[in-house]
Amino acid sequence: MGNGTMISEFILLGFPNLHGMQMMFFGVILFMYLLTLVGNSLIITVVWADQKLHTPMYFFLCNLSLLEIWSTTLVVPKMLANLLSDRTTICFSCCMAQVFLHFSLGTTESVNLTSMSFDRSLAICRPLHHATIMTSRVCFHLAFLGWLGGIVIIPFHFLPVCILPFCRDNRVDHFYCDLGPLLKLACADTSIIEFTGFITTVILQGSAFLFTLTSYIFIISTIIQIPSSTDQKKAFSTCAAHLTVVNIFYGALIFMYMRPSTHSSFRINKVVSLLNTVLVPVLDPFIYTIPNTEFKESLSKMINRKKKSLHI
Repeated sequence: MGNGTMISEFILLGFPNLHGMQMMFFGVILFMYLLTLVGNSLIITVVWADQKLHTPMYFFLCNLSLLEIWSTTLVVPKMLANLLSDRTTICFSCCMAQVFLHFSLGTTESVNLTSMSFDRSLAICRPLHHATIMTSRVCFHLAFLGWLGGIVIIPFHFLPVCILPFCRDNRVDHFYCDLGPLLKLACADTSIIEFTGFITTVILQGSAFLFTLTSYIFIISTIIQIPSSTDQKKAFSTCAAHLTVVNIFYGALIFMYMRPSTHSSFRINKVVSLLNTVLVPVLDPFIYTIPNTEFKESLSKMINRKKKSLHI
C-alpha cells in the first residue's frame, strides 16, 4: 500500500497455518455451526410451544439462544467462505459493521446474563415475591434494555474507529474483523481509542459482572441456610447451568479484551475467539437442557404430538 493510499477493503488472514487441512477444518466448523443453529432454534421452538415454559427463566434463555444464533451467523458463514476461497477480502463498510455488531451483541448478551442472574436470585432468595416482581412486562423491559444498550452505547466508542485513516496495510490477522487487529493497521495514534475502549469495557462489563457476582453471593448464602441437602442440590441445580455460562463468557471477555496487547496475545486471542464463536454456542443448549428435566419433558411431548399428527 502506498503512503497516501486509503484502504477500501481488508484481507482476513484467518488460519494460514492449516497446511492442506482446510477442508477438514471447514467440515468441523460447518458441523458445529449447523449444530448451533439447530440446538438454539430447538430451545426457542420448545419454549414457544409449551405454555408451561412461559416463565422468566425460559424467556431469557430464548433471548440468549437468539443472541447465540446472531453472533455465530455474524462471523462463521464468512469464515467458511474464506476457507474455500483464495480471495479472503471483506469490504471496509462490511468490516466496520461486523465490529459494531460483534460488540453490540456482546453487550446485549452481558445484560441478558445479568437479568438471568437477577431472576435466579429472586426465585431462590425471595420465592414468594418472584412471580409478582418478575412479570412479563419486567422481563420484556429487561430484554429490551439489553438490546437497546448494545445499539446506543457502543456507537460512542465505535464511531471514532470508522473515521480512522487506514493506510499502512490491509491484512487483518484474524478470521473476522476484531477491534484489536484493526487498530494495529491505522496510520494514526489509537491510544485514546484503546484507553476509552478499555474504560468502557471495565465500566459496562465490570458493572454487569459485579451485579451477577452479588446475585450469586445472595443465592449461595440462601442455599447454605436450607436445612435439607436434597433441597440444597435442587435449588443449586436451577442456577448451575447459568453459572457455568457466566464463567465461560466473562473468562473469555477478560482474556481477550482486558489484557495488554502483544503480538503473541493476538494469536492466542484468535484461538480463544474461535472457541468463543464456534464451540461455546454449541455447548450452551446442552448446558441448559441436558440437566433440565422440565425442558426434556416438554421436548418429549412435542415430539410425541408430531408423531401422532404424522400418523393421522
